[in-house]
Amino acid sequence: MAVSRRRFDACAEWRYLCAALRYFTRVPLPGNVGTTASDLAGAIRYFSLIGALVGGLGAVVFLAALRWFPVPLAVLLSMATTLAVTGAFHEDGLADCCDGFGGGATREDVLRIMRDPRIGAFGVIGLVMALALKWQTLAALPPLLAAWLMIAAHAASRAMAASLLITLDYARADGKAQPVAQRLSWRAYGVVAVLGLPWLMWPDWRAGLVALLAALLARVALSRYFVHRLGGYTGDCLGLVQQVVELVIYLCVLAWISS
Repeated sequence: MAVSRRRFDACAEWRYLCAALRYFTRVPLPGNVGTTASDLAGAIRYFSLIGALVGGLGAVVFLAALRWFPVPLAVLLSMATTLAVTGAFHEDGLADCCDGFGGGATREDVLRIMRDPRIGAFGVIGLVMALALKWQTLAALPPLLAAWLMIAAHAASRAMAASLLITLDYARADGKAQPVAQRLSWRAYGVVAVLGLPWLMWPDWRAGLVALLAALLARVALSRYFVHRLGGYTGDCLGLVQQVVELVIYLCVLAWISS
Protein backbone atom coordinates (compact mmCIF):
# COMPACT_ATOMS: atom_id res chain seq x y z
CA MET A 1 0.00 0.00 0.00
CA ALA A 2 2.83 2.39 0.86
CA VAL A 3 4.52 1.70 -2.50
CA SER A 4 1.23 2.42 -4.29
CA ARG A 5 0.84 5.73 -2.49
CA ARG A 6 4.38 6.80 -3.35
CA ARG A 7 3.75 5.97 -6.99
CA PHE A 8 0.51 7.97 -6.94
CA ASP A 9 2.30 10.98 -5.43
CA ALA A 10 5.08 10.76 -8.01
CA CYS A 11 2.53 10.67 -10.82
CA ALA A 12 0.74 13.67 -9.36
CA GLU A 13 3.97 15.65 -9.09
CA TRP A 14 4.78 14.79 -12.71
CA ARG A 15 1.38 16.11 -13.78
CA TYR A 16 1.95 19.31 -11.79
CA LEU A 17 5.34 19.80 -13.46
CA CYS A 18 3.84 19.27 -16.91
CA ALA A 19 1.05 21.71 -16.05
CA ALA A 20 3.66 24.28 -14.97
CA LEU A 21 5.53 23.88 -18.26
CA ARG A 22 2.31 24.27 -20.23
CA TYR A 23 1.09 27.30 -18.30
CA PHE A 24 4.29 29.27 -17.67
CA THR A 25 6.18 28.58 -20.92
CA ARG A 26 5.62 28.04 -24.63
CA VAL A 27 7.37 24.64 -24.52
CA PRO A 28 5.23 22.23 -26.57
CA LEU A 29 4.32 19.05 -24.70
CA PRO A 30 2.69 16.05 -26.38
CA GLY A 31 -0.50 14.49 -25.06
CA ASN A 32 -2.79 15.97 -22.43
CA VAL A 33 -0.82 15.39 -19.22
CA GLY A 34 -1.11 18.38 -16.91
CA THR A 35 -4.24 19.92 -18.44
CA THR A 36 -6.88 19.32 -15.76
CA ALA A 37 -7.99 21.93 -13.25
CA SER A 38 -6.39 20.03 -10.35
CA ASP A 39 -3.10 19.78 -12.24
CA LEU A 40 -3.10 23.53 -12.89
CA ALA A 41 -3.86 24.19 -9.23
CA GLY A 42 -0.72 22.22 -8.30
CA ALA A 43 1.46 23.80 -10.99
CA ILE A 44 2.49 26.77 -8.85
CA ARG A 45 4.75 24.61 -6.67
CA TYR A 46 7.07 24.21 -9.66
CA PHE A 47 7.01 27.89 -10.58
CA SER A 48 10.57 28.49 -9.37
CA LEU A 49 11.88 25.33 -11.04
CA ILE A 50 10.46 26.59 -14.33
CA GLY A 51 12.35 29.81 -13.64
CA ALA A 52 15.60 27.93 -13.14
CA LEU A 53 15.06 26.10 -16.43
CA VAL A 54 14.27 29.31 -18.29
CA GLY A 55 17.25 31.07 -16.73
CA GLY A 56 19.45 28.09 -17.51
CA LEU A 57 18.47 28.23 -21.17
CA GLY A 58 19.24 31.94 -21.20
CA ALA A 59 22.62 31.30 -19.58
CA VAL A 60 23.52 28.66 -22.18
CA VAL A 61 22.62 31.01 -25.03
CA PHE A 62 24.59 33.82 -23.36
CA LEU A 63 27.76 31.76 -22.89
CA ALA A 64 27.53 30.31 -26.41
CA ALA A 65 26.99 33.76 -27.93
CA LEU A 66 30.11 35.08 -26.18
CA ARG A 67 32.20 33.00 -28.58
CA TRP A 68 31.21 35.28 -31.48
CA PHE A 69 29.67 38.45 -30.04
CA PRO A 70 30.51 41.13 -27.46
CA VAL A 71 28.94 40.87 -24.01
CA PRO A 72 26.08 43.38 -24.54
CA LEU A 73 24.87 41.59 -27.65
CA ALA A 74 25.22 38.18 -25.97
CA VAL A 75 23.02 39.44 -23.11
CA LEU A 76 20.40 40.67 -25.58
CA LEU A 77 20.33 37.31 -27.34
CA SER A 78 19.91 35.61 -23.97
CA MET A 79 17.05 37.93 -23.03
CA ALA A 80 15.39 37.34 -26.39
CA THR A 81 15.58 33.60 -25.76
CA THR A 82 13.92 33.79 -22.35
CA LEU A 83 11.24 36.11 -23.74
CA ALA A 84 10.53 33.65 -26.54
CA VAL A 85 10.36 30.58 -24.29
CA THR A 86 7.97 32.25 -21.84
CA GLY A 87 6.00 34.21 -24.41
CA ALA A 88 6.91 37.39 -22.46
CA PHE A 89 4.39 36.12 -19.90
CA HIS A 90 5.71 38.10 -16.93
CA GLU A 91 6.77 41.14 -18.94
CA ASP A 92 3.16 41.40 -20.10
CA GLY A 93 2.10 41.45 -16.45
CA LEU A 94 4.58 44.21 -15.69
CA ALA A 95 3.28 46.34 -18.57
CA ASP A 96 -0.36 45.75 -17.60
CA CYS A 97 0.36 46.71 -13.99
CA CYS A 98 2.15 49.89 -15.04
CA ASP A 99 -0.83 50.86 -17.18
CA GLY A 100 -3.39 49.88 -14.55
CA PHE A 101 -1.78 51.43 -11.49
CA GLY A 102 -0.54 54.41 -13.46
CA GLY A 103 -3.83 55.23 -15.15
CA GLY A 104 -6.52 53.88 -12.82
CA ALA A 105 -7.97 56.00 -10.02
CA THR A 106 -10.23 53.35 -8.50
CA ARG A 107 -9.95 49.61 -7.97
CA GLU A 108 -12.40 48.99 -10.80
CA ASP A 109 -10.46 51.28 -13.14
CA VAL A 110 -7.19 49.49 -12.39
CA LEU A 111 -8.66 46.04 -13.02
CA ARG A 112 -10.37 47.20 -16.22
CA ILE A 113 -7.18 48.77 -17.61
CA MET A 114 -5.13 45.69 -16.71
CA ARG A 115 -7.51 43.52 -18.71
CA ASP A 116 -7.27 45.76 -21.80
CA PRO A 117 -4.99 43.96 -24.32
CA ARG A 118 -3.68 47.29 -25.62
CA ILE A 119 -0.56 48.77 -24.06
CA GLY A 120 -0.44 52.39 -22.96
CA ALA A 121 2.27 54.92 -22.23
CA PHE A 122 2.84 53.73 -18.65
CA GLY A 123 3.19 50.14 -19.85
CA VAL A 124 5.66 51.04 -22.60
CA ILE A 125 7.78 53.13 -20.24
CA GLY A 126 7.81 50.45 -17.54
CA LEU A 127 8.65 47.66 -19.96
CA VAL A 128 11.42 49.59 -21.73
CA MET A 129 12.99 50.68 -18.46
CA ALA A 130 12.89 47.17 -16.97
CA LEU A 131 14.41 45.52 -20.05
CA ALA A 132 17.06 48.23 -20.42
CA LEU A 133 18.07 47.94 -16.76
CA LYS A 134 18.35 44.15 -17.02
CA TRP A 135 20.42 44.44 -20.18
CA GLN A 136 22.85 46.99 -18.77
CA THR A 137 23.16 45.31 -15.37
CA LEU A 138 23.87 41.84 -16.77
CA ALA A 139 26.32 43.27 -19.31
CA ALA A 140 28.23 44.98 -16.46
CA LEU A 141 28.67 41.74 -14.50
CA PRO A 142 31.54 39.26 -15.01
CA PRO A 143 30.26 36.81 -17.67
CA LEU A 144 30.30 33.65 -15.55
CA LEU A 145 28.61 35.42 -12.66
CA ALA A 146 26.02 36.89 -15.03
CA ALA A 147 25.27 33.41 -16.41
CA TRP A 148 24.76 31.98 -12.92
CA LEU A 149 22.64 34.93 -11.85
CA MET A 150 20.32 34.39 -14.79
CA ILE A 151 19.44 31.01 -13.28
CA ALA A 152 19.34 32.25 -9.68
CA ALA A 153 17.31 35.40 -10.34
CA HIS A 154 14.76 33.71 -12.60
CA ALA A 155 14.21 31.01 -9.97
CA ALA A 156 14.22 33.20 -6.85
CA SER A 157 12.01 35.91 -8.37
CA ARG A 158 9.34 33.33 -9.16
CA ALA A 159 9.57 31.97 -5.62
CA MET A 160 8.91 35.49 -4.33
CA ALA A 161 5.98 35.96 -6.68
CA ALA A 162 4.48 32.63 -5.59
CA SER A 163 4.62 33.72 -1.96
CA LEU A 164 1.73 36.12 -2.62
CA LEU A 165 -0.53 33.07 -2.88
CA ILE A 166 0.07 32.33 0.81
CA THR A 167 -1.13 35.62 2.25
CA LEU A 168 -3.23 37.46 -0.36
CA ASP A 169 -6.58 36.82 -2.04
CA TYR A 170 -7.16 36.78 -5.77
CA ALA A 171 -8.66 40.16 -6.63
CA ARG A 172 -10.89 39.10 -9.54
CA ALA A 173 -14.05 37.04 -9.64
CA ASP A 174 -12.55 35.39 -12.71
CA GLY A 175 -9.37 35.77 -14.73
CA LYS A 176 -6.76 33.99 -16.80
CA ALA A 177 -4.61 33.30 -13.71
CA GLN A 178 -7.46 31.84 -11.68
CA PRO A 179 -6.60 28.17 -12.46
CA VAL A 180 -3.26 28.55 -10.64
CA ALA A 181 -4.30 31.34 -8.26
CA GLN A 182 -5.27 29.00 -5.45
CA ARG A 183 -4.34 29.52 -1.80
CA LEU A 184 -0.93 28.02 -1.22
CA SER A 185 -0.12 26.16 1.98
CA TRP A 186 3.17 26.74 3.75
CA ARG A 187 4.07 23.11 3.04
CA ALA A 188 3.51 23.55 -0.70
CA TYR A 189 5.41 26.82 -0.63
CA GLY A 190 8.32 24.99 0.98
CA VAL A 191 8.72 23.15 -2.33
CA VAL A 192 8.70 26.45 -4.23
CA ALA A 193 11.27 27.98 -1.87
CA VAL A 194 13.63 24.99 -1.86
CA LEU A 195 13.58 24.90 -5.66
CA GLY A 196 13.99 28.65 -6.04
CA LEU A 197 15.98 30.36 -3.30
CA PRO A 198 19.20 28.36 -2.67
CA TRP A 199 20.55 29.31 -6.12
CA LEU A 200 21.29 32.77 -4.72
CA MET A 201 23.84 31.49 -2.21
CA TRP A 202 26.49 30.66 -4.82
CA PRO A 203 29.21 31.77 -5.54
CA ASP A 204 29.13 34.41 -2.75
CA TRP A 205 26.60 33.73 -0.01
CA ARG A 206 26.98 37.26 1.36
CA ALA A 207 25.95 38.86 -1.93
CA GLY A 208 23.18 36.28 -2.20
CA LEU A 209 21.91 37.10 1.28
CA VAL A 210 21.87 40.83 0.53
CA ALA A 211 19.98 40.15 -2.69
CA LEU A 212 17.52 37.89 -0.87
CA LEU A 213 16.82 40.51 1.81
CA ALA A 214 16.30 43.18 -0.85
CA ALA A 215 13.99 40.82 -2.73
CA LEU A 216 11.96 40.24 0.45
CA LEU A 217 11.63 43.98 1.01
CA ALA A 218 10.48 44.46 -2.58
CA ARG A 219 7.97 41.63 -2.17
CA VAL A 220 6.57 43.11 1.05
CA ALA A 221 6.31 46.61 -0.40
CA LEU A 222 4.55 45.41 -3.55
CA SER A 223 2.14 43.14 -1.69
CA ARG A 224 1.13 46.00 0.62
CA TYR A 225 0.56 48.19 -2.41
CA PHE A 226 -1.58 45.53 -4.08
CA VAL A 227 -3.73 45.19 -0.97
CA HIS A 228 -4.10 48.96 -0.75
CA ARG A 229 -5.11 49.39 -4.40
CA LEU A 230 -6.87 46.09 -5.19
CA GLY A 231 -7.52 44.23 -1.95
CA GLY A 232 -5.42 41.35 -3.29
CA TYR A 233 -3.45 40.33 -6.36
CA THR A 234 -4.01 39.40 -9.99
CA GLY A 235 -1.95 37.34 -12.42
CA ASP A 236 -0.44 40.58 -13.70
CA CYS A 237 0.66 41.40 -10.15
CA LEU A 238 2.57 38.12 -10.00
CA GLY A 239 4.32 39.09 -13.23
CA LEU A 240 5.22 42.49 -11.82
CA VAL A 241 6.69 40.95 -8.65
CA GLN A 242 8.71 38.47 -10.70
CA GLN A 243 10.14 41.20 -12.93
CA VAL A 244 10.92 43.63 -10.10
CA VAL A 245 12.57 41.00 -7.89
CA GLU A 246 14.63 39.63 -10.78
CA LEU A 247 15.95 43.13 -11.46
CA VAL A 248 16.54 43.82 -7.76
CA ILE A 249 18.71 40.69 -7.54
CA TYR A 250 20.84 41.74 -10.51
CA LEU A 251 21.28 45.24 -9.15
CA CYS A 252 22.15 44.09 -5.63
CA VAL A 253 24.83 41.67 -6.78
CA LEU A 254 26.33 44.26 -9.14
CA ALA A 255 26.40 46.82 -6.32
CA TRP A 256 28.00 44.25 -3.98
CA ILE A 257 30.86 43.33 -6.32
CA SER A 258 31.39 46.98 -7.26
CA SER A 259 31.70 48.21 -3.68
